[in-house]
Amino acid sequence: MAVLVIQIPPRPRLASRAAGEPAEPRPAAEFDHVLSNDGRSVASSGRSAPAQLPRADTVVAVLADADVAWHRLTLPKAPASRLRAALAGMLEEGLLDDDSALHLAVPPQAAAGQPAWIAAVHKPWLQATLASLEAAGLVVDRVLPAQAPGATARGHFFADGPADAAPTLALAHADGAAVVRVGGTLARALLPADLDGVHWTATPAAAAAAERWLGHPVRVLGEPERALEAVQTDWNLRQFDLASRHRGTRALRDAWRRFLGPDWRPARIGLAALVAVQLLGLNLWAWKQDQALAARRAEMNDLLRTAHPGVRAIIDPPAQMQRETERLRAAAGRAGDGDLEVLLGAAAAAWPDGQGPVQTLRYEGGRLTLAAPGWGEPQLAQFRERLRPAGYSVEMAEGRVTLGRNLRRPA
Repeated sequence: MAVLVIQIPPRPRLASRAAGEPAEPRPAAEFDHVLSNDGRSVASSGRSAPAQLPRADTVVAVLADADVAWHRLTLPKAPASRLRAALAGMLEEGLLDDDSALHLAVPPQAAAGQPAWIAAVHKPWLQATLASLEAAGLVVDRVLPAQAPGATARGHFFADGPADAAPTLALAHADGAAVVRVGGTLARALLPADLDGVHWTATPAAAAAAERWLGHPVRVLGEPERALEAVQTDWNLRQFDLASRHRGTRALRDAWRRFLGPDWRPARIGLAALVAVQLLGLNLWAWKQDQALAARRAEMNDLLRTAHPGVRAIIDPPAQMQRETERLRAAAGRAGDGDLEVLLGAAAAAWPDGQGPVQTLRYEGGRLTLAAPGWGEPQLAQFRERLRPAGYSVEMAEGRVTLGRNLRRPA
């Protein structure tokens, strides 16, 4: 599953704006990006305008360390629709910007009544950046901080100024996160007591200065690799009014992507094997049914040839068997089920109680029609019930009843 990580450049501050620029800077014209085929290793990296960024299954935006502020508080017990307003009320005194200019986000799997780190980002700038990316056809699935406060302490050195300037340290641990330049005393004051428990990294340009400042080696980590490390977290700053739309469709799409990922490969193989076994079983069962049907047809043909040796061409064994049997019966002078004598006997045996003899009758094509003047529903029901066990059907129309073996009329 391909992952595109877009590194959002730091938001320009007041000191870095040229004279005459608007108070709210426009989104960056180009973005550094990292493309990974598995979300863990770098396949390619570069810098492009939004329209030229490569396409991937998942698009993730990573904010710079200095663009995310962190506030520690106890998560209020409020419904999801009012959680944003509750957080703003609790952070009112600790926010430097106006509440409407800030976007807040809670950590993943945060529980009400428990302490949590709340992320704060400049909202108009983040909205404009996401809009510029989505205008180029990129749907940003998640917005991540480069690093967040947590149980694992991390310190990353990077150079963001002249070559002879001191590097900048992005430090995050259980007590908070900060971005400071290591040239002064503030950086050392923010260091945790256990320096050996900190996961130290540095960009190639800042590695030598970082090792001199710390007094021990650090792991060299490029910005593309660090961006991919951020992807491994569960954070997503797209919350509240910045939450991505069409969550249901996106959730299904993400589930499908995960299913196509390497972690689900054994499940896909097992599912394909199960489908193959089912198809094979259905084909074997159909073949067996065809063989049984062919054997039954052969038995019917053999029975027809044995009972009626004069039949040469077998086309419809049941119909031919019945026709030949009727021919033999007629030749022997025996009455059949549809003959007049048999129908008259059945009608006489089932004649309703209290009814006089029949006045008129008509026989045609195995159907006997009798005059039944004055019959009501009780007499007809009695007549029909007495004939039903013998397999006869009865119809009544215009004072006449008709009985026969099969009274279904052709369409």
